[in-house]
Amino acid sequence: MKTKIKVFRAIHNITQAELAEKLDVTRQTINAIEAGKYAPSVELALRMSKMFNVTVNEIFQLDDE
Repeated sequence: MKTKIKVFRAIHNITQAELAEKLDVTRQTINAIEAGKYAPSVELALRMSKMFNVTVNEIFQLDDE
């Protein structure tokens, strides 16, 4: 899965730690998602999309797309 979390973090000027705190997860979780080593739960993906005010599909894409 490809992710644009890093891009949206840059647009909103927030660190991994700040994003993690806002989403009530660890910084390591955000790091793992950005690195493609961990797929977030549906709930976490939806919370991210709400926070960045974009669709889940704008943040995440399957590798074959």
